[in-house]
Amino acid sequence: MSTYISLLRGINVSGQKLVKMDRLRAMYENLGFSDVRTYLQSGNIIFKSHETDLVEKIELEIKNEFGFEVFVQNFTVSDWEKIVLQLPFQSADIESIYITLLEKESDDSNFSKILEKKADSENIEYKGKVIYFHCPDGYGKTKLSNNFIESKLKLRATTRNWKTTSALWGMVKND
Repeated sequence: MSTYISLLRGINVSGQKLVKMDRLRAMYENLGFSDVRTYLQSGNIIFKSHETDLVEKIELEIKNEFGFEVFVQNFTVSDWEKIVLQLPFQSADIESIYITLLEKESDDSNFSKILEKKADSENIEYKGKVIYFHCPDGYGKTKLSNNFIESKLKLRATTRNWKTTSALWGMVKND
């Protein structure tokens, strides 16, 4: 049985796509997953399963249960460890670090469109399906939002701050 981190894009943000965590945990359990836990109210779920191809199953059940579509990404413990260990901004304040997780790798030429909008104070690195982003002036002030990245790369993505990324790692690293 493997442990997974499941990230849901855009739930409980600005009053949109409201989902109670107890209902979400119950939905995952009803799908046959075990040891289901959530972190915060923003679509971070940890669970165990014998199955491996789970995204479509979860997305369909969310639509059936809650009545709207949500982009879901699942990561194994080893996937998440790689994300954590590859952080390029080791000396930066963790409060100003974010990761954007892409549904698949993008053409590097598309990434140059993102770099054009980067502020001088910001740092950004693209590694596979992960964009690491350091925005010392605050995520709310950057032009490099999740929606902007999705529009430039023509890919679905979800963004998490480093505090959440680290907390999820702490919850699964011994699984």
